[in-house]
Amino acid sequence: MDDTIGIEPSTDLGWERITLEHDDGPDLADAVSTGLGAASKTLPCHLFYDDEGSLIFEEICATPEYYPTRAERTILERDAEKLAEEFAGYEIVELGSGSAEKTELLLAAFCERGPTCYVPIDISSDALERSAARLTERFPNLSITTIEGEYEAALAASSARRSGPRLVLFLGSNIGNFGPTEAVKFLKRLRAHLVPGDALLVGVAARGDRERLEPAYNDAAGVTARFNKNILVRINRELGGTFDLDAFEHAAPYDEEAGRVAMYLVSQRAQTVRVEALKRSFTFAAGERIHTEDSYKYGPDELAQLAARGGFELVRVARDADELFALSLLRPGA
Repeated sequence: MDDTIGIEPSTDLGWERITLEHDDGPDLADAVSTGLGAASKTLPCHLFYDDEGSLIFEEICATPEYYPTRAERTILERDAEKLAEEFAGYEIVELGSGSAEKTELLLAAFCERGPTCYVPIDISSDALERSAARLTERFPNLSITTIEGEYEAALAASSARRSGPRLVLFLGSNIGNFGPTEAVKFLKRLRAHLVPGDALLVGVAARGDRERLEPAYNDAAGVTARFNKNILVRINRELGGTFDLDAFEHAAPYDEEAGRVAMYLVSQRAQTVRVEALKRSFTFAAGERIHTEDSYKYGPDELAQLAARGGFELVRVARDADELFALSLLRPGA
């Protein structure tokens, strides 16, 4: 991996900022060329999260239909003091920190006990800057190092600078974006960056019925549809694409057997789209789908099985009153 690291000192910002530029994965052009050129068209979900996409996702979390954020928040509100007592003195590292609004509940409990180090990791520089500015102002004894980059490269960078045990947060059911096999591989890669004494707190939405799950990804205000179509907006803006957003509809059906909500962009007519930066055109039949995201839900025993296969021991699980969401505490296995 060829990494370029830029560091800006905390004296200028009130916090330290690290930016990673890496070329170990496909860029936007490669992802679009490969995904739309396949027989079954697909685009990777990380393309959602440019600065605009990150803002739209925060809107999704506030919609009345999207219950996972509220359920997870109730667990954090209830258990923040207990976690702060158990992990006092730990450095807190968060993967996919976003706005860090839920995390602020934890940080408040930690900072009440003394100086705390927080390392938020995200691919959106705007989200990192906004959250770091807010948190620095609220918590004078909070030391922040933001890392802009992909999860694993950023976690590796934080590992090289660690000063003690770490509590790694992976909240918001982000692990659900991986299929079960990919989730195990991801956990194994995370395990490689952790040492005995570290801990991983993972948020995961529970399996449920179609009547609750499908509206959560098909909100009446169309915020999730706008989020899904933001991929096409990016392609148009950054690659000279000619996608007509009105010619694609958002769809997010729930597969009860697999425990998965799959998101698609569905072509409403036969059409051809030109992407000038690629010097390619892509044809779509009426009804043809672009698969953009999976969101897997897990039953009570399924995450324990994933954790064990990924090199972790499940210590305990905390659930909200309605058992819609779970926060699972994992420790690195031997």
